[in-house]
Amino acid sequence: MPVDTDTWQLILTSFWPMFRAGVTVTIPLALISFAIGLLLAITAALMRISGNRILSGIARVYISAIRGTPLLVQIFVIFYGLPQIGVRIDAYLAAVIALSLNVGGYAAEVVRAAILSVPKGQWEAGFTVGLSRATALRRIILPQAARVSVPPLSNTFISLVKDTSLVASITVAELFLAAQRIAAFSSEFLIVYIEAAFIYWLFCLVLSFGQDRIERRLDRRVAH
Repeated sequence: MPVDTDTWQLILTSFWPMFRAGVTVTIPLALISFAIGLLLAITAALMRISGNRILSGIARVYISAIRGTPLLVQIFVIFYGLPQIGVRIDAYLAAVIALSLNVGGYAAEVVRAAILSVPKGQWEAGFTVGLSRATALRRIILPQAARVSVPPLSNTFISLVKDTSLVASITVAELFLAAQRIAAFSSEFLIVYIEAAFIYWLFCLVLSFGQDRIERRLDRRVAH
């Protein structure tokens, strides 16, 4: 079916508001949530591999709870559920908390697997030169584990960018909420949502390109 002039006009006029919401809200939200989530993931991973059963048990429960429940439910529990017990959180902060907890739960197993993939001889080498376990972990193990974890963690971040669309349900003014408002105003739901999907795809293509560049650099460093 040919696209008429009015439809082209809608596409052109709606692109910038959605793209701007993506650049100013969606991407920063994803970056902040990923950074916090990565810290949670490292902490949970270290708790999992520690010899302390209590710490390991807490980490297991956290990871299992996050992986076993939908992200949308987690968002609703934080934004709509916590006020029931007197804890009121701004929509944006609730989004950051929910997304960070979700990333932490999924990335924890990635980080744990990466740490365990480092040969035990690397630990022994660190102990031989007098490093404590914490120092050996920071200076020897984690840098090597980081190289292994880059591809899956990059995929986690790309998925997070798409998952931010769920926070439109709590009125965070990101890309998808902008699309919903434009679609509701124009009644052109198909065109507007396809355009929103295209913008998400565009963001993911750029991020995938960046991921490939980082992986190539790491591969060259390992080769040398």
